Amino acid sequence: MSLLRTPHFIKQSDYRHLEMLCNLLKIIILGVLCTGCASGWNQAAPLPVSNPIQVSGTNQDVVWERVVDIIHNYKFQIARENKLDGMIQTEYKVGSNFLEPWHADSVGFDNKLESSLQSIRRRVFVSVTPIEGGYLLGVEAFKEIEDVHTQTSSAPGGATFEQDLSLRRDLNLVQEQAQPSGWIPRGRDPALEQDMLESLQAAFSN
Repeated sequence: MSLLRTPHFIKQSDYRHLEMLCNLLKIIILGVLCTGCASGWNQAAPLPVSNPIQVSGTNQDVVWERVVDIIHNYKFQIARENKLDGMIQTEYKVGSNFLEPWHADSVGFDNKLESSLQSIRRRVFVSVTPIEGGYLLGVEAFKEIEDVHTQTSSAPGGATFEQDLSLRRDLNLVQEQAQPSGWIPRGRDPALEQDMLESLQAAFSN
């Protein structure tokens, strides 16, 4: 019998989680050191871009497609487009962490760290408003955090109908709900908004 067997009171999965946590901490420390050495700790913050921004253009289709291309560069999928209302809405996207540098939705060290330690998702609304001589482009990014303690309707006992259903609208408790559960709104994400506005401004300045 091997003397190096895992103690019966410690699960093998706990060791895997501990190893993953150690690797993550190494990445975080390395990221902090690289960020501090490359850019300096006292670097001044960039001036914020106005929201919305004004861009020149006379062809709505060309402007619209260029805006969609910028959204796709951030790996967001388009959920709805309405040229009459001038609104583009994306699908929710799970926040990228330190191991996904090719995803640009988590802007800055703080957001990368947050997305590495817990589940974050975002969606974006971009408005395209025609004005004289061009268009106004506005960006609104909203962030949500996963509520891991929320009991969904598929949990044990969630499909049981209680006696008093006078105020409940989710009659089909097993398949779907009137309101999605499990995510807590965290408000706007100004870092992502500013980054996307800068990308849009650069795209239309060429």
